[in-house]
Amino acid sequence: MKNWRHNAYVFFLVAPAFVILIGVVIYPFLYNIVLSLSNMSLAHIRDWKIIGFQQYTKIFTEPSQPDFYVVFLKTIIWTVVNLFFHVVIGVSLALVLNQKEIRGKAMFRTLLVLPWAVPQLIVALTWRGMFNYEYGSINLILTQWFGMHPIAWLKSPLEAFIAVIITNVWLGFPFMMVIALGALQSIPHDLYEAAEIDGASWYHKLKNITIPLIRPVMVPAITLGTIWTFNNLNIVWLVSNAGEPSDQTHLMVSFVYKAAFNFYRYGYGAALSMVIFVVLLVFSLVFMRKTKATEAVY
Repeated sequence: MKNWRHNAYVFFLVAPAFVILIGVVIYPFLYNIVLSLSNMSLAHIRDWKIIGFQQYTKIFTEPSQPDFYVVFLKTIIWTVVNLFFHVVIGVSLALVLNQKEIRGKAMFRTLLVLPWAVPQLIVALTWRGMFNYEYGSINLILTQWFGMHPIAWLKSPLEAFIAVIITNVWLGFPFMMVIALGALQSIPHDLYEAAEIDGASWYHKLKNITIPLIRPVMVPAITLGTIWTFNNLNIVWLVSNAGEPSDQTHLMVSFVYKAAFNFYRYGYGAALSMVIFVVLLVFSLVFMRKTKATEAVY
């Protein structure tokens, strides 16, 4: 009886959070699954019905503008390139800031975290202005400092895609830097001293001490970074002006947004979002298993 009362009190305390979880996570997710199996659109906003997996079939077989497979490949390239620079730049800066000889580390940490701290809306609009063909600071630097011709960053597909990647790299490396710096500061300094006594070079210390000990922290961070980057709508939508030029800079998430809220194909957009969910779920599970992130480090 006493245990039942204790458990009932615990359930009473947890109930509000559980109700909110159902309202903002579980119910929308289940409703999205139902929509993905329906024909709901602007033409069937009131009389929509379940049609099975027809929306999923349309994704992989029906021609679309832009093409689904091109958008999917572009999203993979976008994610891999961004994560590569996020990790390389973030870990490199963390290694530098972890050195005892560096003065003013607190100031440098604050300055380097600013890109991540500033709201993405401001970051995206600022970089869009910097990529302006006539008045943008990037073209002014290229022409005045390096004698190059100005680049039409936002008027051609390749340059616009590169501009979006540059913006997101600048925005994302501070997160990896903060995570890596926290992991580095937890490594006992005695290990490095013992390695120096054995005559180990900086490369061998990095390979045999630093990387293995920060891996359990970095792998979940890379997984989160992959999910965030794959689903990053703000930067693509704002910097490239909703996928311009000619819908050539769309990623999967902006493709979903356009299908659902520009073309009002709600069932099709819901099916696209479920495809994204499955891709990221499979990647996360496989990546965490292959890297053995959940195993303890001894």
